Amino acid sequence: MALKAVNFKLDEAQIEEMKRVAEMLRMNYTDVVREAIAEYIERMRKDPYYRLTAAVEEADPEESSEILDAVNGMSDEDMKISRVEKVVLTDADKGGGEDE
Repeated sequence: MALKAVNFKLDEAQIEEMKRVAEMLRMNYTDVVREAIAEYIERMRKDPYYRLTAAVEEADPEESSEILDAVNGMSDEDMKISRVEKVVLTDADKGGGEDE
C-alpha cells in the first residue's frame, strides 16, 4: 500500500515520550505513530459504541442524541451483539406509512 505524508501536531510531552519509545525500541518516529494509530483503530473496532455506530451513514443531531442516550443507558450485557441481521430498504419502504 502506498504511503502518504500526513501533518499533525503533538504537545511537547507527547513528542518526548514518542522519542523515548522510538529510541528504546529502535524504531523511527513514523513507525511509532503508525503502530499507535493501528492499535487505536483496533481498540475502537472492539468498542461497543463504535461497533453500533460505524455502519450508520448519516444521522441528524436529534437522531444522534437519541442514539447516544440509548447507548449510554445500556449495560455491558445489553451491548453484547446477539445476532446480526441485514435489512435493505427499498424506496417503497421509505414512503409515508400509517405510523408517520
